[in-house]
Amino acid sequence: MSLEVLDSPAQLADRAAQVIARSLQAAVDERGRATLAVSGGSTPGRMLTALARRDLPWERIEVFQVDERIAAPEHPDRNLGLLRSCLLAQLPGPGPRVHPLPVELADPDVAATRAAALLAERAGDPPVLDVVQLGLGADGHTASLVPGDPALAVTDRDIAVTGPYQGRRRLTATFPLLARARQRVWLVSGGTKAGALARVLAGDRSLPAARVPTDHTCWLVDRDAAARLSLDPEPDHEESRP
Repeated sequence: MSLEVLDSPAQLADRAAQVIARSLQAAVDERGRATLAVSGGSTPGRMLTALARRDLPWERIEVFQVDERIAAPEHPDRNLGLLRSCLLAQLPGPGPRVHPLPVELADPDVAATRAAALLAERAGDPPVLDVVQLGLGADGHTASLVPGDPALAVTDRDIAVTGPYQGRRRLTATFPLLARARQRVWLVSGGTKAGALARVLAGDRSLPAARVPTDHTCWLVDRDAAARLSLDPEPDHEESRP
């Protein structure tokens, strides 16, 4: 596991785009294609915009969603809009193949089964994603794996249906899918996340995010989020070179 503390959300987004782009290019070089799963929220949005500026073989990259709210296709609550506006709309040429979670289906359980089947088709059975980008909530959740939700206990499926959270049920990647990823990149920004971040890095497994494996993991956080950490390293400038 590695941890980098960046001075600002803008630097955080740029560094995350660099780390993710490097891993995606390595996957394409090794296997001819790459898979990326992204979370929703403003912090990933900045990263996606920075990622769009990277020179990548986008036609060989497939993008999945870590989680999605159950809402109509064009509803502003959907994370899919973020992918479209911050990544796809910013690319000058052909973009990656994006696989939205099918939350518009009438039966969420059918939607979860269909999404899991697609993952197995595109990323192996069981699916192994090259890069999973994760965020952290102030309550310690990641993806849509929130404290007390039944989805926390799901171990036999890669996509699960959650109970209501902030007014919406969701489809979410489960712990087994997150655990199999070749690399996990966490983006954490803002002082409201500082307490949860300190507890997760201390191994407090009462928080869902602390149950995600720590190997093959890169934590990228800004200084506000790192405010309660006892270890506050400087950014690795050598690693930051293109």
